Amino acid sequence: MQGDIFATKGLEYLLVIVYFLLLIGMVKVLAPRRVAPARAGGRGPARGTPWFSLADGYHFHQGHTWAADGDGDLVTVGLDDFAAQLVGTPDALTLPAVGASVRQGGPGWQVRAGDRTLQMVSPVEGTVVAVNRAVVDVPQRAADDPYGEGWLLKVRPANRQVTLRNLLSGDLAVTWMQQTVERLRRLPAGGLGVVMPDGGVPVRGFGRALAPEEWEAVSREFFLSE
Repeated sequence: MQGDIFATKGLEYLLVIVYFLLLIGMVKVLAPRRVAPARAGGRGPARGTPWFSLADGYHFHQGHTWAADGDGDLVTVGLDDFAAQLVGTPDALTLPAVGASVRQGGPGWQVRAGDRTLQMVSPVEGTVVAVNRAVVDVPQRAADDPYGEGWLLKVRPANRQVTLRNLLSGDLAVTWMQQTVERLRRLPAGGLGVVMPDGGVPVRGFGRALAPEEWEAVSREFFLSE
């Protein structure tokens, strides 16, 4: 009889331990993702929402691209964490050539994910003076570290002050990203079921699960593609 009691207690202790291990795992899954602080310019750590992060000190275009102070009169540009999470690991990046002109809100570069292509807008207007060959060779870098080593272009802006003034930064950028999450939650289910609107976080590369028409809808809604 006494042995049965000890066996029962041992089973109870084991169940408690398993419960706490599962709880710790759930907390890690649901906790806000952290993006490493961007190294260019010594800016602060990333912040934003539990779903998507923003790099503090950066300026964001509503087409989910960013601009940040570069060397001298240059600005560095890239894609944000929302775009990185949508695509997952890009299969290819098509960037403008050095010497090309880009227009704020106009075509910037293309990201290919499987048989899908995402046309992204440029956050600034000016002349491309450098292209990050590392992300062209290994596109995954753009998604793994979008605010740091995954930068895409360096641009000499036509009017740096005006260009950056037209973008979102600080608390305004955080509010915008929070609104992006709410807009994503309200989209029809379909392939977006992977977004888990019950409170979970999106699956990395969730855009790949979308039907062609859903991909086009997301491209127009969030990336301002025509």
